[in-house]
Amino acid sequence: MHQLSKDICIIYRNYDNINHLENILKLKKYCKNIKTKFYLSNNIKLSIKLGLDGVYIPSFNNRINYIQNFSLPKNFDIIGSAHNVPEINLKLKQKCNQIFLSPVFKVSKSKEFLGVNRFNFMTLNKRANFIALGGINEKNYKMLKLLRTSGFASISWAKKNGLRKLRPF
Repeated sequence: MHQLSKDICIIYRNYDNINHLENILKLKKYCKNIKTKFYLSNNIKLSIKLGLDGVYIPSFNNRINYIQNFSLPKNFDIIGSAHNVPEINLKLKQKCNQIFLSPVFKVSKSKEFLGVNRFNFMTLNKRANFIALGGINEKNYKMLKLLRTSGFASISWAKKNGLRKLRPF
């Protein structure tokens, strides 16, 4: 089994109404063994109950009081995703300390993308760490240095090439 970098986190997304508790517990154990963070998508109650590192709030979750009803454990991270300024403001109201902002570069799923200037303008004066997502590949990888970002995510690039080509920028 390949060893993941400690800088890589895992987000378990399950939007079907299927009980994946067994899978989640296996992944939690695996992540603990390799010392990487593990987040559950859109289920803060289960994330807290299972003692996970945090919760991921997708862009379609627009409930402002999503976090307010819970007593959060120490070092519990709240990650969100956004595509525009109103969604960024909503994620900040949801107490997200990290926000995936996408798509940064051109992707096949969308006709619109942010680009370097718009990404930086949207993140200006916002109190969160932003993670670039969308369309990141070998051709535009070096452009990430121009972004006001604390990291990046590239699902398709990692699937295509594995993790061997990803290195700190």
